[in-house]
Amino acid sequence: MIFEIDNIELNFSGRNVLNGVYLKAETGKVTGLLGANGSGKSCLFELFFGSMKAKYKLVRVDSNPLTKPLFKTKKVKFLPQFNFIPNSVKLSVVFELYKVNWESFVTVFESFIPYRNSKFKELSGGERRILETYLVIKSDSEFILLDEPFSHLSPININLFKRLIAEEKKNKAVVITDHMYNHIIDTSDDIYLLKNGTTKLIKNLEELEMYRYISEGSLG
Repeated sequence: MIFEIDNIELNFSGRNVLNGVYLKAETGKVTGLLGANGSGKSCLFELFFGSMKAKYKLVRVDSNPLTKPLFKTKKVKFLPQFNFIPNSVKLSVVFELYKVNWESFVTVFESFIPYRNSKFKELSGGERRILETYLVIKSDSEFILLDEPFSHLSPININLFKRLIAEEKKNKAVVITDHMYNHIIDTSDDIYLLKNGTTKLIKNLEELEMYRYISEGSLG
């Protein structure tokens, strides 16, 4: 399955934020999105998901233009930078709603074993991020958008999620962004750079230096 967003025109207070952006995600691949802070990456994710409106955009699924927000097709799950699970909800209920297996989760993240009947608000900030990231990655959606999934996670947990993403991409299209660009490079099959309001498909990693996203020699 192929998901595309094209011809975006997004303006805030007369300032052109995104213009002519194109991004493609397909089943079996991880598409990485890189860009400086404030370049519009989160806006692009929200536009793709359908929670933000633009002056113009075109979203296609298998070449068919959508006439409604993508999230209304129930084909997509989105991990935003902020918490999306209500504080008062028990973890057991959340796993039922997402149709994700609790036992499989605590096999990977054993520290959560005592928390099955705890409320989301009882978790620490890092624990909340782990839980929400896992739920989105392991959901039955055909397409997932991951905005800063590695933030506030330990190196061990980052590597666990990178392995989970590699497993889940077999049945999903994945788009991911994070300020830790090395993890995006490691995880992604295709990489786009968002710069000056538009996207560039990166065919050679040295282009990231050429476009001055990273300093010369950073790739080793």
